[in-house]
Amino acid sequence: MKTVKKAIITDAGFASRYLPITKTIPKAMVPIGAKPAMQLCVEECVAAGIEEIIIVATPDTMAKNIYDNYFHDEAKNVEALLEKQGKSDRFEPVKEVLNFPKITVIEQDKSLPYGNGSPIVSAREFVQNEDAFVVLYSDDLIFGNSDTKTLIETYLQNENAKAVIAAQEMPEAVWSKYGMVALKENGTLSHIVEKPKTPDLSPSNLASYGRYLLTPEVFDYLLPSNTGLDGELWTVDAITKLAETGDVVVAKSNGRWMTTGDPKNYFMTLLEYVLETGSVDANEITDVCYNYKKEN
Repeated sequence: MKTVKKAIITDAGFASRYLPITKTIPKAMVPIGAKPAMQLCVEECVAAGIEEIIIVATPDTMAKNIYDNYFHDEAKNVEALLEKQGKSDRFEPVKEVLNFPKITVIEQDKSLPYGNGSPIVSAREFVQNEDAFVVLYSDDLIFGNSDTKTLIETYLQNENAKAVIAAQEMPEAVWSKYGMVALKENGTLSHIVEKPKTPDLSPSNLASYGRYLLTPEVFDYLLPSNTGLDGELWTVDAITKLAETGDVVVAKSNGRWMTTGDPKNYFMTLLEYVLETGSVDANEITDVCYNYKKEN
C-alpha cells in the first residue's frame, strides 16, 4: 500500500496587491477570523492525516521567522499572564497550534526562476523519496471538507496515477479567470487551458486550482530550464507533461474552493468563513448591508 505522509504549502511571493500590509507580514498570515490563512491550510492537511508539512516562504523577508515563531514559539509569557488573570481558556487555541504535526519552514531557493513551481522545487529534498506528496497554494482555501483528503483517497484508489489534481465546477462568467481542465476520453487530464479569453475556448466547466497530489516524477519536468508563459516556472506545465506519459486523475472537490488572491476575494472568503463557523449570523450581515445601503 502506498502512503502519502507529507505536504508542501507554498507562500513564496511578495503579494503586491496586498501592500502595504505584506511589506511586513506574508500574505498567508493575513487573518481569516482569528486564524491566519496558513493555519487553515495546515488544518486541512491534519484532517487528511498528513504527518509532516513543509512551508515554503518568500526569501529575503521576515516570512520564515514569522512562520517559525507562529508554529513553534510556546509564548510562555502570554500563557503565564492569562493564567494569572484567570483566563487560561484563551490560550487553548495556541496549544492547538503547538500540537500540530511536524512543520518545517524553508525559504524558496533564490536561484530559481519566478513561478508557482519554484517553491515545490525548493522543497524537493523533503519529498523526493516519498510515494507521493500533496501541494497546497496558501491563497486557495477550502470550506466544508478537506481537498487534501480527497486527493489522497483518489490516489490510493488509482495507484498507477502519476498525479491527482483538484477541480471545481465554475460558472461560465469566470472561466476566463482560471485554468480550465481538458479531459481525455477516459476522464483523466489531457491539459489545462489557462484563462481562456472566450467561453468557447474553455474545454470544460472545471477549474483547476492550488491543490495537487504529485509523485516525485514531476521533478523530471519541473526544471529551472523548463520555463513557460512569461518566462515563469509553472506547476501545471509539469503536470501536463505527466499527463502525456500516464494518468493524471481529476478529482472534483467535495468542499467549496475560494481564493484570497486579491483583497476583494479575500473579503468574500472571510465572509464565507464567518458564516461557516457561525461567528456571525447571516441575518446580521444582511442587516448591516441593508442599513448601509439605506444611509448611503
